[in-house]
Amino acid sequence: MATAVYLNSVSSNPFQATKCKYAAQSVRAVPIRVLSVGKKRSRELQLMVDEYAEKIKYYCSFEDVQIRPNPRNARDQRAQVDDEDAAMMNHIRSDDWVVMLDERGQDIRSEEMAELIGNAGNTGASRLSFCIGGPYGHGRKMRERANKSIKLSSLVLNHQIALLVLMEQLYRSWTILKGQNYHH
Repeated sequence: MATAVYLNSVSSNPFQATKCKYAAQSVRAVPIRVLSVGKKRSRELQLMVDEYAEKIKYYCSFEDVQIRPNPRNARDQRAQVDDEDAAMMNHIRSDDWVVMLDERGQDIRSEEMAELIGNAGNTGASRLSFCIGGPYGHGRKMRERANKSIKLSSLVLNHQIALLVLMEQLYRSWTILKGQNYHH
């Protein structure tokens, strides 16, 4: 069952800065886990992911989990999605607060991502899990389990690029929450 997250409303003026309701306040640092389906990452991408992971670990516990695509080598897309879905669900606990990255998810701003992280501390969840599906997206089980569905861009992103954008936004979110000078 999905949990509602209430975010500050975004101004109708796109040039007016919005503020995160948690900016420079104390928030419960829920451990963050990123689950991503994909092939072996390039050395360069892994270096950038590791760099952001180290920055994020300054604020909270962080774990990066790679899930092998098409674990049973299914020949059709639906079977592949179902197999990847099952593999991802094996990594999610009942008390995780799950954010699914999906091209049809809610389009959020950086301040709203920071609020999402801040709100996660108030849900009673023991961990915040961000899930990046395989090339054909997420399966039915993940869609039913996700507490929130977001998109990182109106453009469809390669899974490796989506991972890097997510990592940067997680770090940016923490700097917003802590009132640090990284964001604007």
